[in-house]
Amino acid sequence: MHALHEQLMRIGNRILALSRSELYLSMRFLDIALSALSYDLNLNTRTIATDGVHIFYNPNYLISAYQDDPVGVNRTYLHIVLHGIFRHMTQLGDRDAEDWNLACDIAVESVMDSMDYPCVQRLVTDRRQAYYDSLSLSVCNAEQVYHALSRLPYAEKRRMQEEFRADDHKFWEKLNDDESNRQPSPDGDSPEPPTPNREEVDRTWRDISRKTQTSMDTFHREQALLAGDLRQQMQIENRERRDYRRFLQKFAVTREEVRIDPDSFDYGYYNYSMQLYKNMPLIEELEYREARKIHDFVIAIDTSGSCSGELVRRFLEQTARFLLDSGSFFRSVNVHIIQCDADIQSDLKITDTARLTEVLRTFEVSGNGDTDFRPVFDYVARLQRGGELLHLRGMLFFTDGFGVFPSKRPPYDVAFLFLDDTYADHMVPPWAMKFVLGTDDLTEGRKA
Repeated sequence: MHALHEQLMRIGNRILALSRSELYLSMRFLDIALSALSYDLNLNTRTIATDGVHIFYNPNYLISAYQDDPVGVNRTYLHIVLHGIFRHMTQLGDRDAEDWNLACDIAVESVMDSMDYPCVQRLVTDRRQAYYDSLSLSVCNAEQVYHALSRLPYAEKRRMQEEFRADDHKFWEKLNDDESNRQPSPDGDSPEPPTPNREEVDRTWRDISRKTQTSMDTFHREQALLAGDLRQQMQIENRERRDYRRFLQKFAVTREEVRIDPDSFDYGYYNYSMQLYKNMPLIEELEYREARKIHDFVIAIDTSGSCSGELVRRFLEQTARFLLDSGSFFRSVNVHIIQCDADIQSDLKITDTARLTEVLRTFEVSGNGDTDFRPVFDYVARLQRGGELLHLRGMLFFTDGFGVFPSKRPPYDVAFLFLDDTYADHMVPPWAMKFVLGTDDLTEGRKA
């Protein structure tokens, strides 16, 4: 039995090594990623799996798959490597595990289906293309796919699992286990290696992903031209994540606010009482204090065809919730929520923060035409000339980025906000700030 085990392991390891070599010859920018996983025969999986450190395989499955379709084995190997590059196995969080597993499989399969390398190329069937179309996403990264799956019935998702599943995700769950060792395999072979630490796996693959992106952009740019959507998705995954709440504080101004300030008091009363009563000071708190908050503010909404009404409402509700929860507004405010496509569609003025949440709950999105950002800036300039928004510090502009930008910088800060699947550096003029919102930033209950 031991000799048979050794023989099957040699054959399995040889198959994976051959597959890795084929992938490397076509995609040299993946050299680090392809070499990051060691091989291990494991009868606890019926197919092939990874924990971010090893590739575990059932020898019967792997040998049979290689005999039937060597290109299919190449795709499975790359499928697993892409899970690592996008760090899918460490990003479950509090998501539904079944939907997250499916979303990750769809994400990496969509990348491979966009590639033009013969070693992994396969005709995209009408059925598979129909599934892609049903998600209605411009970029099929796992996070976006996961939220799109929430709209689909369970039976539809089961059919999609049959179409896109290529590997076993059972070892992903063990990344958060406290046990230091896995149990021996059922046939009595040696114990499996220790369960890797999730943070270490995530840190390792984050570094690999960034180095791979650098390699694609520099040393292997010609090869990377055939990589389809891989580079774009890596840009999304490797972008710097920032706290949306903290970002909003950039638009605060410092001014006096009428309220009791427990941290300060009138020293005149204090000195007089100490002279008169000796050990009995009189302390009167000041009724004003300096506060850094938001007063004049503009939120511009691109209501062109590519920005859905539900998405706009989620953006407004979450932005207002962040600002109100953190006490970022003064009691008296001057907030304009301007909707626009190629023209100004509406301007909702809010002066009382107590009404903000109520107003947004019944907010109606209007406009569905082309996008031109310039009318918003012209409109704000007219308001300022008329005595409105005289202390405007900044504007948030929620958009897909496809439109005509002003040529000159306005006399206040402007931040264009994008979602992951619409963002591109070249879309934003150099005078503007840019912030990329993850889907989780617009989801109730999640930390920005």
